[in-house]
Amino acid sequence: MKSLILYSLSFVFLTSAVQAASDWLQWRGPTRDGKIHKEAEAWPTSLTKDNLDELWSVPLAEGYASPILSGDRVFTVETKDKKSEIVRAFNRRTGKQLWETSWAGSMKVPFFAAKNGSWVRSTPACDGKSLYVGGMRDVLAALDVATGKIRWVADFPKQEKTPKPQFGFVSSPLLDDGHVYVQVGTALRKIRKADGKTIWKVLEDERAMFGSAFSSPVRAKIGGRDQIVVQTRMELGGIAPADGKVLWKTPVKAFRGMNILTPTVVGNNLFTASHGGGSFWFTVNKKENQQTVSQLWNGEVEGSMSSPVVIGGHIYLHGRDKRIHCIDPSKQQVLWSTGDLFGEYCSMVAHGNRILALDNRGYLLLIEANPRRFKLIDKIEVSGRSTWAHLVVSGNELFIRDLKSLTAYRWK
Repeated sequence: MKSLILYSLSFVFLTSAVQAASDWLQWRGPTRDGKIHKEAEAWPTSLTKDNLDELWSVPLAEGYASPILSGDRVFTVETKDKKSEIVRAFNRRTGKQLWETSWAGSMKVPFFAAKNGSWVRSTPACDGKSLYVGGMRDVLAALDVATGKIRWVADFPKQEKTPKPQFGFVSSPLLDDGHVYVQVGTALRKIRKADGKTIWKVLEDERAMFGSAFSSPVRAKIGGRDQIVVQTRMELGGIAPADGKVLWKTPVKAFRGMNILTPTVVGNNLFTASHGGGSFWFTVNKKENQQTVSQLWNGEVEGSMSSPVVIGGHIYLHGRDKRIHCIDPSKQQVLWSTGDLFGEYCSMVAHGNRILALDNRGYLLLIEANPRRFKLIDKIEVSGRSTWAHLVVSGNELFIRDLKSLTAYRWK
């Protein structure tokens, strides 16, 4: 009887672990770095219509936010009729809509950003109970996963008189057990999950041009200290989660504050790249009880909107020049750059030495991560519309959100 109980508990544990591994609960996946770290079904060796089956497809209103997977549900965020923001839940197996919630929340973005539309941008985050959604007008809402009922709304321009962001709410929330960390309301904030109240805010910037940050925070242990690593429009910094203390920070050069990439943490070092500033390699050092940061390298390859993946210590980056680059930060050099151009944006998901990449023209790429040369294994068109939302990979399933639909695929 005892062995049967142990077996049953083991089965429950393993089933839960598999289910958790199949979730995609936040921006850039399970570990927020675009990588599938745990064992997964073998990735495809090619991309063809014969080995990539479409499971279902549903029409959506426009949006850039990545879909989110939690249990048997898929969640999307959309801008409808240039008037409202809507959140919808679908059955993951069939694509059947389960619920829909909406609020008035559209706005028009300025300058060059307007050419691609003024659609909702922030990818939500989910803890299995609530979905935390950023609306363009600097509104953060918590929704019940089961019903879509709004638990609370934090409207920062209304509640704190902060200026509305010129480019909308772009940063994607980061969660821990009790809090949300996100750049909203002109600052990096720690927000209580229970009621939406701000616990602390730091790195504030209320200037019209530089106040609305683009980058999403990550959490890492650097130099033995747990910290929230965040890139504002002007700076890169490490923040203590408990009290918001700035542990270290450094300026990051960028044209008009276009620091968009999610910071990439590699041990005690950090990589980022900006429009107009190039690529940067920083290290964080411990000096007595303090942490300091110094720049090790500033390369010529500029970033745009695509965050890189790290494989074998090498950084694979889709740059502003629309080329894919392999960078060895330890040698402080670019190992190769593609001759071909791939579009203005390219989201990447890596597993082992393979990269699945979705560029904004609707092409899915299968790439071998090879520091000696670029090797494109295969390429297939998966949408005739723009695909600005981040690619989602779970087991042997793909979820691709183009400008007006969400499609689920499974490879054989």
